[in-house]
Amino acid sequence: MTQDLDLSELAQCAKHAAQAAGNVIQGFCGSEVEVFSKKGGDSLASQVVTEVDRKAQDAILEVLRPSMDLYNLALLTEESEDDGSRFQKKYFWCIDPLDGTLAFSEGENGYAVSIGLVARDGSPQIGVVYDPVSEVLWQAAKGQGVERNGQDWKVSDRHDTLTFTYDRSFEAHPQFSSLCHALSEVGRKCGLKDIQAIQFGGSVMNAMHALENRPGCHLKLPKPEAGGGSLWDYAATACIFEEAGAWATDVFGQPLELNRKESTFMNHRGVLYASNSELAAAISQSPFFT
Repeated sequence: MTQDLDLSELAQCAKHAAQAAGNVIQGFCGSEVEVFSKKGGDSLASQVVTEVDRKAQDAILEVLRPSMDLYNLALLTEESEDDGSRFQKKYFWCIDPLDGTLAFSEGENGYAVSIGLVARDGSPQIGVVYDPVSEVLWQAAKGQGVERNGQDWKVSDRHDTLTFTYDRSFEAHPQFSSLCHALSEVGRKCGLKDIQAIQFGGSVMNAMHALENRPGCHLKLPKPEAGGGSLWDYAATACIFEEAGAWATDVFGQPLELNRKESTFMNHRGVLYASNSELAAAISQSPFFT
């Protein structure tokens, strides 16, 4: 018989798995790593994979497999085929063993390990993100708040500048300048002096950078092409943002579909992360989105 879910125990399990993967990743840091192509979205970042991604995934699954048997958990991970078990079982691990592979392969910061636990209805239950560069680990479980390196983490705005993080491919978007201008106007209406637009590696570290350097936001606009990040890019950070009292929805203010049947991509409704609900509301009410 499957045991009742113990979120605290599973969060600790995810923490150990993320650290194990981080150790693997750092073991390759500075080494020449072969980059392979894979089927992905319309951006280069979604089409690259390395042996490090796969070895990091192996390290994670070695830690998480017992929990999958004990609690009858499904699995969705970037480097393995989606077997559809996430639609049958009550919960599933949602894993990106190395988010920001492109940054890692180019010797830049902005990569991380991301492990989330998601309910079948798409609601995030656990989020663990580990940045092996700074050795910072964020850990959240539904109803239990957020820890940063083992200490309770209380989020509050601490700058007079709006931090806007975006993915590298968005710099070439025809609406990039318009969105930056719109966010500058939002910032001024919120009493902020300026905006800092910064590309900070993969989606996971972009989200966490916005939360660390608050007030901040991370945006992905809806688009018809496949892409816009994947379920494993947002499963962990969505839980962290929610437990931190921040904002994690699509750009229309609706809950993120973290268990999509149609696709693992998030391009259909985009993503809006903000460090507080007031900022999220101001962004949503901007003429850019209305």
